[in-house]
Amino acid sequence: MIGLHKIGDQYLGKSKGKFKFDSNCKIVFEIEEDIKVARERLLKQQVTMREIKTFDNYAYWFCDGEDPEGNIFQLKLKKL
Repeated sequence: MIGLHKIGDQYLGKSKGKFKFDSNCKIVFEIEEDIKVARERLLKQQVTMREIKTFDNYAYWFCDGEDPEGNIFQLKLKKL
């Protein structure tokens, strides 16, 4: 289990702008529930989510999301 948390204001430094993490790494969560349902639930919680997609000859549906600090994560569902 991995938790993604938005830290409270009391823990933030007094910077002039919103910090966005810059990395080409992401955590991938392979899920078993309907990816459309999971994506919609996250959107309702104000999580930035990209569209669901796949590639030819690729066994998964996937979509990326972004946490408040700019870290990218991915939901991934095996095709039936």
